[in-house]
Amino acid sequence: MNKEMKVILAEELKSYTRFYRGNLVNCLTGAKPAFLAGSKSEAGNPNLALFTNVFHLGADPALIGYVQRPVGQSGDTFRNMEANKYFTLNVVTAEIAAAAHQTSARYASEVSEFQACHLTEEYVDGFFAPAVKESPLQIGLSLFQVVPMEINDTKLVIAKVEWIRLQKELILEDGNLDFSSIQAMNVLGLENYYQATFDSHRPYAKV
Repeated sequence: MNKEMKVILAEELKSYTRFYRGNLVNCLTGAKPAFLAGSKSEAGNPNLALFTNVFHLGADPALIGYVQRPVGQSGDTFRNMEANKYFTLNVVTAEIAAAAHQTSARYASEVSEFQACHLTEEYVDGFFAPAVKESPLQIGLSLFQVVPMEINDTKLVIAKVEWIRLQKELILEDGNLDFSSIQAMNVLGLENYYQATFDSHRPYAKV
């Protein structure tokens, strides 16, 4: 049975309240992987922030990108990586989802979200930025390029992968990763959490 479809034109979208419009547009692109970004200020204050707009940009060299919203009161992570060039990304699992979500609260710059949200700092081979010990997949990155996006004052942040640390059972024989095995979390919009589940493996498509 066909479901009734609703058409929302741009003008109608503009008429919605900021909160409703923000939720709707944030959800349009579906659920996205949840990461905790670990960084440290020049004064040595560790910082942890929830990122849900991370994407793969290339494999050779290995690059990861994300979109940085306008830097205001809550831009400590970006300011830290601009100053020190290093940060980590740590996959959020069901076990730490509540703590990860709490890091999105507007803590003061001198407050460590690790301590406030009961997560553990971990340093890999002397890397400047802290990783999250409770995460089964941790990525160390160095800032490579920042591309300003004039249309809405955001920035495309491109980072180079310096190291990867992960549970051995997570990586499969062909290099794929089994996110369902670690109960990795996805976020729809800003506050709706979904657990990653495996559906099927489909071979490389050919004509």
